[in-house]
Amino acid sequence: MMNLKIGELAARTGCQAETIRYYERRGLLDAPTRSGGNYRLYGARHVDRLTFIRRCRGLDMSLDEVQSLLAFQDHPEQPCCGVNDLLDQHIGEIQRKMSELQSLQDELLRLRARCQSTGRVRECEILRDLVS
Repeated sequence: MMNLKIGELAARTGCQAETIRYYERRGLLDAPTRSGGNYRLYGARHVDRLTFIRRCRGLDMSLDEVQSLLAFQDHPEQPCCGVNDLLDQHIGEIQRKMSELQSLQDELLRLRARCQSTGRVRECEILRDLVS
């Protein structure tokens, strides 16, 4: 059985100790056992769960989405359509964000095209366009 202190768990998973404690408070991680000196002691399940959480966060999932996925993971007998629905919603959100970013890029490119010279700032069409 693995008995990692919070610093060891943090080093193993690349997650800050304060974030680990926050995930515990949010219910994403089970409360660890305590040593005789009242140190938190984490096991393999904590490592796996924290790795799962970090992977989901790396996919830009909210903590609520992560919590939902963990609930599915905790009940493996359920059909996976709920997992698919959650991912479909997240994909839709990512597509919306990508569209917004594309619009932002287009606007920035339009602004940049307004000024091809190396003239003075007082003549800068970009700054004039931003004011109007």
